[in-house]
Amino acid sequence: MRRKQCVKLSVLSYVGLFLISPAVPVLLAQSTPPASAYPTSKQEANPQVLVDLIVNLQRQVDQLHSQLKEVRSEQEAERSRNEEILRELEAVKKQFGQPAPGGPTFSAGPSGSGQLSAQGHEENAKQESSLDDRFTSMEETQQLTDEKLRDLNQTKVESYSKYRLRLSGIVLLNLFSTRGSVDYRDVPQLAVPGGPLGTDGSFGGSLRQSQVGLEGFGPQIWGAKTSASVKFDFAGGFPGTPNGETQGIARLRTGIVRFDWENTSLIAGQDALFLSPLSPTSLASLAVPALSYSGNLWNWAPQVRIERKIPLTDKSKLLLQGALMDNLTGDVPSPENASGANSSPSFGEKSGQPAYAIRISWTHLLGGQAMTLGAGGYYSRQDWGFGRTVDGWAGTLDLTQPLGRMVEFDGEFYRGKAVGGLAGGIGQTALWRTSLLDPATEVYGLDSMGGWAQLKFKLTPTVELNGSFGQDNPFANELRTLGGNVGFYNAVVSRNLTALANVIYHPRSNVVASIEYRYIRTSQLDTLPNTAHHVNLSLGYIF
Repeated sequence: MRRKQCVKLSVLSYVGLFLISPAVPVLLAQSTPPASAYPTSKQEANPQVLVDLIVNLQRQVDQLHSQLKEVRSEQEAERSRNEEILRELEAVKKQFGQPAPGGPTFSAGPSGSGQLSAQGHEENAKQESSLDDRFTSMEETQQLTDEKLRDLNQTKVESYSKYRLRLSGIVLLNLFSTRGSVDYRDVPQLAVPGGPLGTDGSFGGSLRQSQVGLEGFGPQIWGAKTSASVKFDFAGGFPGTPNGETQGIARLRTGIVRFDWENTSLIAGQDALFLSPLSPTSLASLAVPALSYSGNLWNWAPQVRIERKIPLTDKSKLLLQGALMDNLTGDVPSPENASGANSSPSFGEKSGQPAYAIRISWTHLLGGQAMTLGAGGYYSRQDWGFGRTVDGWAGTLDLTQPLGRMVEFDGEFYRGKAVGGLAGGIGQTALWRTSLLDPATEVYGLDSMGGWAQLKFKLTPTVELNGSFGQDNPFANELRTLGGNVGFYNAVVSRNLTALANVIYHPRSNVVASIEYRYIRTSQLDTLPNTAHHVNLSLGYIF
């Protein structure tokens, strides 16, 4: 209220000054001595200065009007929330104040005095029980009211603009034990041969999969609701310092700007691969999606995407998606690029074309649960130098199928070529026999296929059990006959299989814990497979 009064006084002061401002030149003309009485500067002699002052005052008054409207809208919102709380309290009072159905009965004795009958005792006991139930209900309602009041009174995140900003994220601790050798000790994707020091097992902990996100909500533009979000984690590598394994480097994951109309959306920024919208549920694998390089396509690519929802019935709809994407081929930056001293285009970017992607999905409600079937396509033209081009492509299928109230099936499948930039082919995109610097060296796109499936069991509202299996399979005959490219993992990998099972427990909405077992079997070309067993205990706080 004090803020509102201050704003009103400020507005009235400026308005009064604005109203008398037309008389300022006249008063000055009447009270100002002749110009010969004292010297004047050009600024003092120029009446344009007064006009500029008036314009500035007018602009400030407009700004104060805008601030006053904002304060009024905030007060209206607060008043609506308070009225809702008061209505709930009134409901509690009415519930507590209602007489019990059927009071105690009296009968006249021989002396004519009123005495409680046996029926009266029974009714009195029922009344006491009813009162206890009401007291319990009132306490629960009071707790709910207190929580709402605390939510209203909590400190909100402020931003430079007047629009709402929301902070979110998770603080996640992972404790893990591994038997065998893996590529990453905390988020293993491949089983690899043991090193010279005999790394056949390890135990450790990490917080580098913790995440921080910001989401802003802006004004309506062209009839669309605008918003933006950005997310970071700390899985960008390790600093070259003692015990650097526990000091993850911050990394940009996604950052997008959205324009949302009623049935159409425009999304621009760096976002997840919408061709592969699903991922197995895992609290042990947030740095990269679970079953990555085991049949689960993914990347975070700059893109411009359009989405269109088409309602079919009250229970079903279509979703059409199309995008132009950064043409990534899974290249690893050179040491110069990684340090930020230089930036070279990828083999896909050298083609001068973006990558093209589309997806169509159908969603239907079954018993209040959504079943979704989707299919997508991807195309990438790649330039490997000296006129050598490769056409990368992929076709995808995804399915979410409820199997009753407590069970759900999820799965994805892909078939593609030269899709190492989408984590397909176990990160391997193309094949060649000799040096790429030789113009006579031929380059071939690597064919691959893979997929994954998951069964989710919702045992209770706070406990769920998940079991997943995935496999990626580059074509071994091409690896053998066309020559091997070591790719991201510095090895010619012909198959990667991963199976996992976990239990996730939500004791409260903002606290989550999980234990997960993961089995990995990785085959390099024409060699015995490597295996590893990984157990991960996770504890997270969501904010």
